[in-house]
Amino acid sequence: MRRTEEETRKSGLHLGRKSRQTHASLPICLGQSCPQQYPQAQAQIPTPIADALGAPLSIREAAHVIGCSPWTVRQRYLPAGLPHERPTPNGKLIFYRNQVIRWLLARQQKGGMKP
Repeated sequence: MRRTEEETRKSGLHLGRKSRQTHASLPICLGQSCPQQYPQAQAQIPTPIADALGAPLSIREAAHVIGCSPWTVRQRYLPAGLPHERPTPNGKLIFYRNQVIRWLLARQQKGGMKP
């Protein structure tokens, strides 16, 4: 595949080895190679709902909080009422840290972790 003259000029490849121009003076291209052009993450303001839910967790992270395997979470604790979200019918499960902890505490007060 041949590069067009425009692509070669934008990439800086037309400069060759004998060019006195350095990489610092090459034109800046926007995109993945320029992370300074990406939007910076803004500090999130805590809201009552975000505080109530806690950080989102994957099934592995939720299993780590509970102290079991992801298989046990799926087979034992989801049918027992472990709070979770599934954004789409075939999507990943999303757990929220504070909800998982409150669910564990409620189950312990009822008398154990049996389903």
